Amino acid sequence: MTMLYRLDAAAADIARHFGARGGDDPWAGGHIAPGSFAPVITAGREFIAGPRPAGKRLEARMVPRLWGVPPPPSAGERAGPVFSVRNPDSPFWIGNLRNSEFRCLLPATAFMEWGAGRDREGKRRQHWFAPSDQRPFALAGVWKDSEVASFAVLTCTANAALKEAGRETMPVILPPDPRAWDTWLYAGWDRASALIAPYSSSLMREVVRP
Repeated sequence: MTMLYRLDAAAADIARHFGARGGDDPWAGGHIAPGSFAPVITAGREFIAGPRPAGKRLEARMVPRLWGVPPPPSAGERAGPVFSVRNPDSPFWIGNLRNSEFRCLLPATAFMEWGAGRDREGKRRQHWFAPSDQRPFALAGVWKDSEVASFAVLTCTANAALKEAGRETMPVILPPDPRAWDTWLYAGWDRASALIAPYSSSLMREVVRP
């Protein structure tokens, strides 16, 4: 599971790249870890129940969201936040994913995965990856309107590059195409779910630890 990613770009540049309204987000670049706030691009109507009215297209905007969704009550009191979506058909996620207002883009410039084995110092191996054909890129995300609006990262089966590093899953990376971003933010689930697929390993590169 992805436990760290990086976004080396200022808020205004991120918003401009993804065609979103930037607002007053103070983000200047850096690491994003579970339990911290990150810039998220959404086109939903916060605090308004129900789906977006038919034919109504709201402007995409960048807002801060907390990485880590509160667990379902059935998980028990000791359960921690949920950081990734492993099964999009789960009852815990499907309602939000079917309602496009809760789908979001997570801008990033690289992400980290723990690899198999340990380095010379006995520490777990870190592998940092990024697409070679886009910077920044968008991870597919979903948010929930809990006490503090929070998000989780969609995952899928790992591509060859990630499997070589010892991973079985990877975050869903959206294509570098505004039409794909629009599909994730606005389209029905039948079209949006088609984007949940491994990114081409031929377009994936391992980068030096940021």
